Amino acid sequence: MSDREFDIVVFGATSFVGALTAEYLAKHAPAGTKIALAGRSEHKLSQMRFDLPEPANTWPLIVADADSPASLDAMTARTRVVCTTVGPYLKYGEAVLASTVNSGTDYVDLTGEVPFVRLSIDKFGDQATANGARIVHSCGFDAVPSDLGAYLLHKKISADGEGTLGDTTMIVRSFRGGVSGGTIDSMRVIAKEASKAETRRTLLDPHALSTGPGEYAGIKRSAEPSDMAMVDASKVDPSLKGTLAPFFMASFNTRIVRRSNALLNNAYGDNFRYGEAMYVGSTPIVSTVISAAVAAGTGLFLGAMSIGPVRNVLDRLLPKPGEGPSEKVREAGHFTTETYTTTTTGKRYRSRISAKGDPGYKATAVMLSECALSLALNRDELPPLSGILTPAAAIGDVLIKRLSAVGFKLEAEQLT
Repeated sequence: MSDREFDIVVFGATSFVGALTAEYLAKHAPAGTKIALAGRSEHKLSQMRFDLPEPANTWPLIVADADSPASLDAMTARTRVVCTTVGPYLKYGEAVLASTVNSGTDYVDLTGEVPFVRLSIDKFGDQATANGARIVHSCGFDAVPSDLGAYLLHKKISADGEGTLGDTTMIVRSFRGGVSGGTIDSMRVIAKEASKAETRRTLLDPHALSTGPGEYAGIKRSAEPSDMAMVDASKVDPSLKGTLAPFFMASFNTRIVRRSNALLNNAYGDNFRYGEAMYVGSTPIVSTVISAAVAAGTGLFLGAMSIGPVRNVLDRLLPKPGEGPSEKVREAGHFTTETYTTTTTGKRYRSRISAKGDPGYKATAVMLSECALSLALNRDELPPLSGILTPAAAIGDVLIKRLSAVGFKLEAEQLT
């Protein structure tokens, strides 16, 4: 792709997260990186570009619409990487994906939708592999910290010669930030799709993204941890106390991590089981009560989103697509995730990933941008993989270096 006009095209640049991504790239992309902004309205793109830092002043504008395959083909043929924030992806993503695969262009997105990734695998996997396209889903808070948390453990344990991963749990240790309007909109679409029996089966399958023709099946589905269970923290690691609450994005993130293991030829091991939870305090009684409330609240919310009249009421209260918190709130956000495992040799390990900035907005814009830059500028350092990939499998080592260089803390250590 050395003859492509652009390194990266940000598609959906006028969306809330799209604009944050463009701003980050304007500030942090290496000099000489060729970037363009794409969306439906040239006027809105021009207005948005005017507000970006100076390096973006000369970035070309591309008019492209998810409902116009010809405009998408013209866009994807001009760039090495398409960086798309146009969701919900089940609603708007398939045409963009088809165009990207057809042109052999690399791709990153922010999807947190299991059915969309499954569609991507089934409909475009073979063609993407044949055309040499790297299609990397879920390059934001969903699911980079989850994916790299397990990958960091794998790298450290392998280097130490301590076998492979066993029972592994990612804990959201601290989190300050809002839920994006885009995430809520994705939930709306999935809730509607869940009325179909086939979609429900996909959503409930813990190996929905890691089993298919020629893919590693892993352990039995029934052996995987529940996405909605409260967890005794001491069973995750003896250093922990209290009860862990369900993490509402576990039903997506866990599937991405399992897919990474499949793409890496079961590198995490035959005993690898993976779950996610959320820290709500170490006091046994208090944390149990809070965890129960979180579990009940999550179940009620997801149930309410599937009921049309109730969903209509929630729509008036929840963030809309394109809405987001103020810069002050985004700057005050942060997150820390910790991933624990016990290896097949009996050793305990922990990885930790932390960053400043609202996880769903500022930090997500950083992660998405650095994934795009990895594909565009570090091609010679990446694994020789193509097809429907994950952040860890496609760009793991390069992404760790890039995120570390811009202030993220990523580490793994042996506990015993």
